Amino acid sequence: MPANLTPQYLKAEEAYRRATTLEEELKCLQVMLQEIPKHKGTDHLQADIKAKIAKVKRELAAEKRTGKRTRGFRIPRQGAGTAVLLGGPNAGKSQLIAALTNATPEVAPYPFTTKTPAPAMMPWEDVFVQLIDTPPITSDYLDPLMHGIIRSADLALLLVDLGSDAGIEQCQEVLDRLAATKTRLAATSYLDENDVGLSFTRTFLVPNKIDLPDARQRLELLHELCPLDFPEYVISAQQRIGLEELREAIYRAMDVVRVYSKLPSAKQPDLDRPFTLRRGSTLLELAGMVHKDYLTKLKFARVWGSAVHPGTQVKGDYVLQDKDVVELHM
Repeated sequence: MPANLTPQYLKAEEAYRRATTLEEELKCLQVMLQEIPKHKGTDHLQADIKAKIAKVKRELAAEKRTGKRTRGFRIPRQGAGTAVLLGGPNAGKSQLIAALTNATPEVAPYPFTTKTPAPAMMPWEDVFVQLIDTPPITSDYLDPLMHGIIRSADLALLLVDLGSDAGIEQCQEVLDRLAATKTRLAATSYLDENDVGLSFTRTFLVPNKIDLPDARQRLELLHELCPLDFPEYVISAQQRIGLEELREAIYRAMDVVRVYSKLPSAKQPDLDRPFTLRRGSTLLELAGMVHKDYLTKLKFARVWGSAVHPGTQVKGDYVLQDKDVVELHM
Protein backbone atom coordinates (compact mmCIF):
# COMPACT_ATOMS: atom_id res chain seq x y z
CA MET A 1 0.00 0.00 0.00
CA PRO A 2 1.46 3.41 -0.97
CA ALA A 3 2.31 5.72 1.92
CA ASN A 4 0.75 8.83 0.27
CA LEU A 5 2.93 11.12 2.35
CA THR A 6 1.63 14.69 2.68
CA PRO A 7 3.53 17.87 1.74
CA GLN A 8 3.68 18.75 5.45
CA TYR A 9 5.29 15.40 6.23
CA LEU A 10 7.79 15.73 3.38
CA LYS A 11 8.75 19.23 4.54
CA ALA A 12 9.38 17.95 8.08
CA GLU A 13 11.31 14.99 6.64
CA GLU A 14 13.58 17.33 4.67
CA ALA A 15 14.20 19.40 7.79
CA TYR A 16 15.00 16.22 9.74
CA ARG A 17 17.55 15.12 7.16
CA ARG A 18 19.24 18.54 7.41
CA ALA A 19 19.10 18.77 11.23
CA THR A 20 22.42 19.32 12.97
CA THR A 21 21.33 19.07 16.62
CA LEU A 22 19.38 16.53 18.65
CA GLU A 23 16.79 19.19 19.50
CA GLU A 24 16.19 19.84 15.79
CA GLU A 25 15.95 16.10 15.09
CA LEU A 26 13.38 15.59 17.86
CA LYS A 27 11.20 18.49 16.71
CA CYS A 28 11.20 17.24 13.11
CA LEU A 29 10.48 13.63 14.07
CA GLN A 30 7.54 14.71 16.21
CA VAL A 31 6.09 16.70 13.29
CA MET A 32 6.66 13.72 10.98
CA LEU A 33 4.77 11.43 13.36
CA GLN A 34 1.94 13.94 13.63
CA GLU A 35 1.65 14.47 9.87
CA ILE A 36 2.15 10.91 8.59
CA PRO A 37 -1.06 9.33 7.18
CA LYS A 38 -2.30 6.67 9.60
CA HIS A 39 -2.99 3.46 7.68
CA LYS A 40 -1.48 0.00 7.22
CA GLY A 41 0.88 1.22 4.53
CA THR A 42 2.70 3.42 7.05
CA ASP A 43 2.65 1.10 10.09
CA HIS A 44 6.32 0.20 9.72
CA LEU A 45 7.35 3.82 9.13
CA GLN A 46 5.34 5.01 12.14
CA ALA A 47 7.10 2.43 14.31
CA ASP A 48 10.47 3.52 12.93
CA ILE A 49 9.75 7.18 13.71
CA LYS A 50 8.59 6.34 17.24
CA ALA A 51 11.76 4.32 17.83
CA LYS A 52 13.91 7.22 16.64
CA ILE A 53 12.00 9.68 18.85
CA ALA A 54 12.66 7.45 21.86
CA LYS A 55 16.35 7.16 20.91
CA VAL A 56 16.80 10.93 20.51
CA LYS A 57 15.06 11.55 23.86
CA ARG A 58 17.44 9.09 25.54
CA GLU A 59 20.43 10.84 23.98
CA LEU A 60 19.13 14.26 25.07
CA ALA A 61 18.61 12.98 28.61
CA ALA A 62 22.14 11.56 28.62
CA GLU A 63 23.57 14.88 27.46
CA LYS A 64 21.66 16.73 30.17
CA ARG A 65 22.76 14.24 32.83
CA THR A 66 26.45 14.10 31.89
CA GLY A 67 26.98 17.47 30.26
CA LYS A 68 28.61 15.72 27.30
CA ARG A 69 27.34 15.51 23.74
CA THR A 70 26.41 12.00 22.70
CA ARG A 71 26.91 12.70 18.97
CA GLY A 72 30.36 14.24 19.30
CA PHE A 73 31.59 16.79 16.74
CA ARG A 74 29.00 18.99 15.00
CA ILE A 75 29.31 21.77 12.44
CA PRO A 76 26.63 24.49 12.78
CA ARG A 77 24.88 25.36 9.52
CA GLN A 78 25.74 28.79 8.12
CA GLY A 79 24.98 30.75 4.98
CA ALA A 80 22.54 29.85 2.23
CA GLY A 81 23.20 26.12 2.55
CA THR A 82 25.88 23.46 2.94
CA ALA A 83 27.89 21.41 0.45
CA VAL A 84 30.24 18.67 1.68
CA LEU A 85 33.31 17.66 -0.35
CA LEU A 86 33.99 13.93 -0.62
CA GLY A 87 36.66 11.87 -2.30
CA GLY A 88 39.59 9.54 -2.02
CA PRO A 89 43.17 10.49 -1.09
CA ASN A 90 44.60 13.41 -3.11
CA ALA A 91 41.34 14.03 -4.99
CA GLY A 92 41.88 17.78 -4.48
CA LYS A 93 39.20 18.64 -1.91
CA SER A 94 41.36 21.08 0.06
CA GLN A 95 42.64 22.66 -3.16
CA LEU A 96 39.06 23.25 -4.27
CA ILE A 97 38.15 24.76 -0.88
CA ALA A 98 41.12 27.13 -1.20
CA ALA A 99 40.09 28.10 -4.75
CA LEU A 100 36.41 28.77 -3.95
CA THR A 101 36.74 30.43 -0.53
CA ASN A 102 39.05 32.64 1.49
CA ALA A 103 40.07 29.68 3.65
CA THR A 104 43.66 28.44 3.71
CA PRO A 105 43.53 24.68 4.35
CA GLU A 106 46.71 22.68 4.24
CA VAL A 107 47.24 21.49 0.66
CA ALA A 108 49.86 18.81 0.07
CA PRO A 109 50.50 16.02 -2.48
CA TYR A 110 50.19 13.24 0.08
CA PRO A 111 47.10 11.44 1.46
CA PHE A 112 45.17 12.34 4.61
CA THR A 113 46.34 15.96 4.74
CA THR A 114 42.83 16.78 6.01
CA LYS A 115 42.30 14.93 9.28
CA THR A 116 39.02 16.41 10.53
CA PRO A 117 36.01 18.02 8.78
CA ALA A 118 36.54 21.78 8.37
CA PRO A 119 34.02 24.42 7.20
CA ALA A 120 34.68 27.42 4.95
CA MET A 121 32.41 30.00 3.29
CA MET A 122 32.09 30.33 -0.49
CA PRO A 123 30.87 33.73 -1.75
CA TRP A 124 28.23 33.94 -4.47
CA GLU A 125 26.98 37.44 -5.34
CA ASP A 126 25.71 38.84 -2.00
CA VAL A 127 25.45 35.56 -0.03
CA PHE A 128 27.68 32.72 1.14
CA VAL A 129 27.43 28.93 0.91
CA GLN A 130 29.10 26.73 3.52
CA LEU A 131 31.59 24.21 2.13
CA ILE A 132 32.95 21.42 4.32
CA ASP A 133 36.35 19.86 3.64
CA THR A 134 36.59 16.25 4.86
CA PRO A 135 39.13 13.46 5.36
CA PRO A 136 39.45 10.96 2.49
CA ILE A 137 37.14 7.96 2.28
CA THR A 138 38.78 4.66 1.36
CA SER A 139 37.70 1.01 1.25
CA ASP A 140 38.87 0.54 4.84
CA TYR A 141 38.42 4.03 6.32
CA LEU A 142 35.35 6.22 6.87
CA ASP A 143 35.50 8.81 9.64
CA PRO A 144 32.47 8.18 11.93
CA LEU A 145 31.73 11.92 11.90
CA MET A 146 31.04 11.80 8.19
CA HIS A 147 27.60 10.21 8.41
CA GLY A 148 25.95 13.16 10.13
CA ILE A 149 27.79 15.70 7.96
CA ILE A 150 26.78 14.04 4.68
CA ARG A 151 23.19 13.46 5.77
CA SER A 152 22.64 17.05 6.87
CA ALA A 153 24.29 18.61 3.80
CA ASP A 154 22.19 20.06 0.98
CA LEU A 155 24.71 18.80 -1.55
CA ALA A 156 27.70 16.47 -1.81
CA LEU A 157 30.57 17.10 -4.24
CA LEU A 158 32.24 13.81 -5.17
CA LEU A 159 35.73 14.65 -6.41
CA VAL A 160 37.63 12.29 -8.70
CA ASP A 161 41.40 12.49 -9.22
CA LEU A 162 41.98 12.55 -13.00
CA GLY A 163 45.71 13.01 -12.44
CA SER A 164 46.24 9.44 -11.30
CA ASP A 165 45.44 6.00 -12.69
CA ALA A 166 44.15 5.14 -9.21
CA GLY A 167 41.58 7.96 -9.23
CA ILE A 168 38.71 5.97 -10.74
CA GLU A 169 39.24 3.06 -8.37
CA GLN A 170 39.30 5.46 -5.43
CA CYS A 171 36.02 7.02 -6.58
CA GLN A 172 34.40 3.58 -6.71
CA GLU A 173 35.74 2.85 -3.21
CA VAL A 174 33.98 5.95 -1.89
CA LEU A 175 30.69 4.87 -3.46
CA ASP A 176 31.04 1.26 -2.25
CA ARG A 177 32.04 2.30 1.27
CA LEU A 178 28.99 4.55 1.63
CA ALA A 179 26.70 1.99 -0.04
CA ALA A 180 27.54 -0.37 2.83
CA THR A 181 26.04 2.17 5.26
CA LYS A 182 22.72 4.00 5.56
CA THR A 183 24.33 7.25 4.34
CA ARG A 184 24.39 7.24 0.56
CA LEU A 185 24.79 9.46 -2.49
CA ALA A 186 22.11 10.01 -5.13
CA ALA A 187 20.87 12.38 -7.83
CA THR A 188 18.38 13.88 -5.33
CA SER A 189 18.14 14.11 -1.55
CA TYR A 190 15.53 12.04 0.26
CA LEU A 191 14.86 9.54 3.03
CA ASP A 192 13.71 6.02 2.19
CA GLU A 193 9.94 5.75 2.61
CA ASN A 194 10.31 2.43 4.40
CA ASP A 195 13.31 3.33 6.55
CA VAL A 196 13.78 6.81 8.00
CA GLY A 197 17.37 5.88 8.85
CA LEU A 198 18.34 5.38 5.17
CA SER A 199 19.38 8.79 3.85
CA PHE A 200 20.35 9.85 0.33
CA THR A 201 22.17 13.13 -0.37
CA ARG A 202 22.07 14.97 -3.69
CA THR A 203 25.46 14.71 -5.38
CA PHE A 204 27.49 16.39 -8.11
CA LEU A 205 30.34 14.45 -9.73
CA VAL A 206 33.44 16.68 -9.88
CA PRO A 207 36.31 15.17 -11.91
CA ASN A 208 39.35 17.23 -10.92
CA LYS A 209 42.82 17.93 -12.43
CA ILE A 210 41.60 17.98 -16.03
CA ASP A 211 44.72 20.01 -16.90
CA LEU A 212 47.11 17.11 -16.21
CA PRO A 213 48.48 14.65 -18.84
CA ASP A 214 46.10 11.81 -19.80
CA ALA A 215 43.26 13.39 -17.78
CA ARG A 216 40.90 13.38 -20.79
CA GLN A 217 41.46 9.67 -21.33
CA ARG A 218 40.88 8.97 -17.64
CA LEU A 219 37.65 10.97 -17.80
CA GLU A 220 36.40 8.79 -20.66
CA LEU A 221 37.39 5.71 -18.68
CA LEU A 222 35.54 7.06 -15.64
CA HIS A 223 32.36 7.33 -17.71
CA GLU A 224 32.83 3.79 -18.98
CA LEU A 225 33.77 2.04 -15.75
CA CYS A 226 31.82 4.11 -13.23
CA PRO A 227 28.66 5.42 -14.91
CA LEU A 228 26.70 7.70 -12.57
CA ASP A 229 23.54 9.74 -13.03
CA PHE A 230 24.95 12.69 -11.05
CA PRO A 231 25.34 16.10 -12.74
CA GLU A 232 29.01 16.44 -13.75
CA TYR A 233 31.33 19.45 -13.48
CA VAL A 234 34.85 18.87 -14.83
CA ILE A 235 37.42 21.17 -13.22
CA SER A 236 41.01 21.88 -12.32
CA ALA A 237 41.01 23.37 -8.84
CA GLN A 238 44.68 24.32 -9.12
CA GLN A 239 44.39 25.99 -12.53
CA ARG A 240 40.88 27.35 -11.75
CA ILE A 241 39.31 25.71 -14.79
CA GLY A 242 35.51 25.35 -14.61
CA LEU A 243 35.26 26.86 -11.13
CA GLU A 244 32.78 29.63 -11.84
CA GLU A 245 30.32 27.21 -13.47
CA LEU A 246 30.70 24.92 -10.45
CA ARG A 247 30.32 27.82 -8.01
CA GLU A 248 27.02 28.87 -9.57
CA ALA A 249 25.77 25.27 -9.72
CA ILE A 250 26.52 24.83 -6.01
CA TYR A 251 24.53 27.95 -5.14
CA ARG A 252 21.62 27.00 -7.41
CA ALA A 253 21.49 23.57 -5.76
CA MET A 254 20.78 25.23 -2.40
CA ASP A 255 17.36 26.16 -3.89
CA VAL A 256 16.95 29.30 -1.80
CA VAL A 257 15.56 32.79 -2.28
CA ARG A 258 17.15 35.99 -1.01
CA VAL A 259 14.96 38.43 0.88
CA TYR A 260 15.97 41.95 1.91
CA SER A 261 14.49 43.63 4.96
CA LYS A 262 13.28 47.23 5.18
CA LEU A 263 12.32 49.12 8.31
CA PRO A 264 9.03 51.07 8.06
CA SER A 265 10.95 54.21 9.03
CA ALA A 266 13.67 53.71 6.41
CA LYS A 267 13.58 54.92 2.83
CA GLN A 268 15.91 52.19 1.56
CA PRO A 269 16.15 48.46 2.37
CA ASP A 270 19.22 46.76 3.81
CA LEU A 271 20.79 45.26 0.67
CA ASP A 272 24.02 44.13 2.33
CA ARG A 273 22.83 41.07 4.26
CA PRO A 274 19.81 39.28 2.75
CA PHE A 275 17.97 36.53 4.55
CA THR A 276 18.07 33.21 2.69
CA LEU A 277 15.11 30.83 2.86
CA ARG A 278 14.21 27.62 1.07
CA ARG A 279 12.29 28.26 -2.13
CA GLY A 280 8.58 28.10 -1.34
CA SER A 281 8.96 29.64 2.12
CA THR A 282 6.31 32.05 3.34
CA LEU A 283 6.34 35.50 4.88
CA LEU A 284 5.56 33.99 8.30
CA GLU A 285 8.71 31.85 8.12
CA LEU A 286 10.76 34.97 7.39
CA ALA A 287 9.08 36.76 10.29
CA GLY A 288 10.15 33.98 12.65
CA MET A 289 13.76 34.36 11.48
CA VAL A 290 13.70 38.12 12.17
CA HIS A 291 12.27 37.77 15.69
CA LYS A 292 10.15 35.17 17.45
CA ASP A 293 7.61 37.85 18.46
CA TYR A 294 6.69 38.36 14.82
CA LEU A 295 5.24 34.84 14.70
CA THR A 296 2.33 35.93 16.89
CA LYS A 297 2.29 39.71 16.46
CA LEU A 298 2.75 40.08 12.71
CA LYS A 299 -0.14 42.08 11.21
CA PHE A 300 1.00 42.35 7.60
CA ALA A 301 3.96 43.21 5.43
CA ARG A 302 4.61 45.40 2.43
CA VAL A 303 6.54 43.78 -0.39
CA TRP A 304 8.49 45.11 -3.34
CA GLY A 305 9.34 42.36 -5.80
CA SER A 306 8.88 40.61 -9.13
CA ALA A 307 5.54 38.99 -8.25
CA VAL A 308 3.72 42.02 -6.79
CA HIS A 309 3.17 45.71 -7.37
CA PRO A 310 5.58 47.91 -5.38
CA GLY A 311 4.55 48.18 -1.73
CA THR A 312 1.79 45.55 -1.97
CA GLN A 313 0.34 44.60 1.43
CA VAL A 314 0.47 40.84 2.06
CA LYS A 315 -0.33 38.37 4.84
CA GLY A 316 1.69 35.59 6.44
CA ASP A 317 0.97 33.00 3.74
CA TYR A 318 2.59 35.06 0.98
CA VAL A 319 5.23 32.92 -0.81
CA LEU A 320 8.52 34.79 -0.97
CA GLN A 321 10.33 35.35 -4.27
CA ASP A 322 14.03 35.87 -4.92
CA LYS A 323 15.16 39.44 -4.18
CA ASP A 324 11.88 40.47 -2.54
CA VAL A 325 12.13 43.52 -0.28
CA VAL A 326 9.96 43.03 2.80
CA GLU A 327 8.75 45.59 5.35
CA LEU A 328 7.24 43.84 8.39
CA HIS A 329 4.50 45.48 10.49
CA MET A 330 3.52 44.32 13.99
